[in-house]
Amino acid sequence: QVQLVESGGGLVQAGGSLRLSCAASGRTLSSYSMGWFRQAPGKDRERVATIRWRDASTDYAAFVKGRFTISTDNAKNTVYLQMNSLKPDDTAVYYCAARADFSYDYAYWGQGTQVTVSS
Repeated sequence: QVQLVESGGGLVQAGGSLRLSCAASGRTLSSYSMGWFRQAPGKDRERVATIRWRDASTDYAAFVKGRFTISTDNAKNTVYLQMNSLKPDDTAVYYCAARADFSYDYAYWGQGTQVTVSS
């Protein structure tokens, strides 16, 4: 089992920045990939960014490239999402998730953290 706890959400003005954190526990994560997803009211959940724990390779959705950065702190077992140049369209509940590298499915999810960007 993997437990994930997000933090760092809040209210920010357009153009501002936030950093989300996802603290992971429960097992060794070296063979896992981590992802940040978001879901806005009335919309489907969408992938924001992913990172593979063992080599820190990353991938981003087109709508956040150049604005968001995903990273890990191995000593703290924590994944971060640095969000810059925020837009009102970025308003959503942001979720952290984990999947084993051999799996296509994200089996573990955090409870989510609200990000609200005002115009």
